[in-house]
Amino acid sequence: MKIALAQINPTVGNIVGNVGKIRMAMQDASQQGVDLLITPELCVTGYPIEDLALRPSFQDDVMDAILTLAEETVSGTGLIIGTPWMDNGQLYNAAILLDGGNICGKVFKRHLPNYGPFDDKRIFSEGQISEPLDFRNHKIGVMICEDMWSAEVPRRLKRGGAELFIVLNGSPYELDKQHERQSIARARVIESGLPLAYINLIGGQDELVFDGASFVLDAKGEVVSQASSWVEDVLVSDWQEMHGSMIALPGRIERIPEATEAQYRAVLLGLQDYVRKNGFKDIILGLSGGIDSALVAVLAVDALGADHVHTVMLPSVYTAPESMEDAAAVAKALGCKFDVISITPAVDVFGEIMSPVFGDYVADSTQENIQSRCRGVILMAMANRFNKLLLATGNKSEMSTGYATLYGDMCGAFAPLKDLYKTEVYELSHYAVSRNGPVIPERIFKKPPSAELRPGQVDEDSLPPYEVLDAILYSLIEGNVNFGALVDQGYDLMLVKQVWSMLQLAEYKRQQAPPGPKVSRRHLSKDRRYPITNGYIGG
Repeated sequence: MKIALAQINPTVGNIVGNVGKIRMAMQDASQQGVDLLITPELCVTGYPIEDLALRPSFQDDVMDAILTLAEETVSGTGLIIGTPWMDNGQLYNAAILLDGGNICGKVFKRHLPNYGPFDDKRIFSEGQISEPLDFRNHKIGVMICEDMWSAEVPRRLKRGGAELFIVLNGSPYELDKQHERQSIARARVIESGLPLAYINLIGGQDELVFDGASFVLDAKGEVVSQASSWVEDVLVSDWQEMHGSMIALPGRIERIPEATEAQYRAVLLGLQDYVRKNGFKDIILGLSGGIDSALVAVLAVDALGADHVHTVMLPSVYTAPESMEDAAAVAKALGCKFDVISITPAVDVFGEIMSPVFGDYVADSTQENIQSRCRGVILMAMANRFNKLLLATGNKSEMSTGYATLYGDMCGAFAPLKDLYKTEVYELSHYAVSRNGPVIPERIFKKPPSAELRPGQVDEDSLPPYEVLDAILYSLIEGNVNFGALVDQGYDLMLVKQVWSMLQLAEYKRQQAPPGPKVSRRHLSKDRRYPITNGYIGG
């Protein structure tokens, strides 16, 4: 038997387009003599579909699409497809077996995730554990994503006579996630003695990025076939029946990128799909001469090509000549459009407008924020005028501490670096240079980070050194640790309290921030949900 895993990049809500991708995979599989084609979780609709799944017209269109696909399996390749499915008035996350022109079996997801970015319990009903599906004289134990993470479902499927496991997944990327997936899958294989095929989605959907990396494990838990990461792929695996057992034979094995490369690819695909799936062709961003905007520019060109990227330098009286030179050097190295628009006239006008109210007040962050907001207004105007999608260039360290200006540098439709700490931005920037050549001048790596909103300003005037800040933030956000544990690690208690206070006070900013791709365990949007109004100050 030949089984193909169709690692497809669907667009949420685009049922016709998604079915078209499935149909192309079926044609490819049929030409290779494949008996059974597997698609990822909710591939017909894209994932996650959130409340779109609750619209009756949407449900009807999904059912019609499945019936049409069923007719197309009248001969040749069978299909197990991930889709929402209405049954007796209940909506399920389902895997549907189509073969011989008919719907031949259904499996409804039992374990519905309700944590982090997942909200499945408010959308779907919990399914009962199904019997293995009968497919051409074989019994196939089908699980949907979370059902593999506990022993209950595979144990029942084994008792029901399953000869192998197939797992449909919509598993988003985060650092080291592939190792975790394979460890869980291997545990199920070792417990049952059955081989397992794991198929995952690929592509970006709002703040989630799916990395694909589908695989097949033999009955010993060894990887015998491995699909590519970060691209669509159809992985064909050969299976033999021997002494009453199904054997997964060795097949193609692709390389899985390591941490920094994987993070870069995650951000790149998240950006590329956000732009493409929302109907844009071109990007615009502010290029300051600093490391963050330089990396975003590299990612933008990598994602769309230089002809589709427009960079703008927006200097003020405080902008260093070196920053002007570095911004121009990045744009030249990338080959993208570069404009220079001074914000000084706009800042001066705001000073005149506000002087009757501000009077003789000493200049402070208010005036600094006006500069940032002037930049935001100009960039948003250009984005509107030229129908380009504006990227925000802030990072996770800034978003965490509130070291960003609402309606200023936080303007944008998408923030590629939103889930990357400043120290990670440097790591990815070094990787970007190794990947793309000297597109970021060495001076950008070496100079102290600065918003350049007042004379001689550097970030460390307001923040601890980023190596220290990021370590504390990581412990507070990803680790959710108490102050005492950080003090035991050698951090000053007052510094920890200062960082925690910034983290808490900036919640109202974060809830107004643009979306950005999740690459960590705890993204600042759906993974970490804190109230804005919050009187708790304990640690």
